[in-house]
Amino acid sequence: MRLTPKHITYLKVVIHAVSLGFFTLLVLGVFNGSLGADPTEGISHFTGKAALNTLIITLLVSPIAKRFKQSALMRVRRVIGLYSFFWAGLHLASYALLDLSLNWSLLGSEIISRPYLAVGAVSWVILFLLTLTSNQYMQRYLGKRWQTLHNYVYVAVILSPIHYYWSVKSGLLEPAIYIVISFFLLALRWQTFKRWLPMHWFTLKTTSTN
Repeated sequence: MRLTPKHITYLKVVIHAVSLGFFTLLVLGVFNGSLGADPTEGISHFTGKAALNTLIITLLVSPIAKRFKQSALMRVRRVIGLYSFFWAGLHLASYALLDLSLNWSLLGSEIISRPYLAVGAVSWVILFLLTLTSNQYMQRYLGKRWQTLHNYVYVAVILSPIHYYWSVKSGLLEPAIYIVISFFLLALRWQTFKRWLPMHWFTLKTTSTN
């Protein structure tokens, strides 16, 4: 059965409902104290994982659509991607507000001095740029450059779980699983990813192996 525009509309409604449902859980967790002994850490962990999960789901849409020959499914990718940045924005906002009291100069120095924050910041900037250019107007305006820019999502999907891995002091298994999933997603897109990487990189690699 082919997905129709009506099916896509229903699916988008489900995506909104699930996303807003998780946001409601976060708000309730803040008020009822269910985010753990350290609510600040709980909020950061919740929003960070939500951003990472939605980013992974965004990258899963394309292979699923191709596998089941449901090209219409690609129309939900943008809304999931927007929710990924929504959660990433909350993740940054919670850190800036709750940990640094909106001290922006301190935020800058923290990013410079802490590698895991620098990695997370790069990933956040990528998601921010992809969100700004996700509409059809920017796609037409940028032309071929649009796809080049949006291929940077591959960098974000690598850096985000690395940021997660470096940020935790214990329980490394879960972030390690996310790293494995990220590389699996890149493996599914290896041909596209290979074309996107600078061609001289492959030339140098081929030369070094001969």
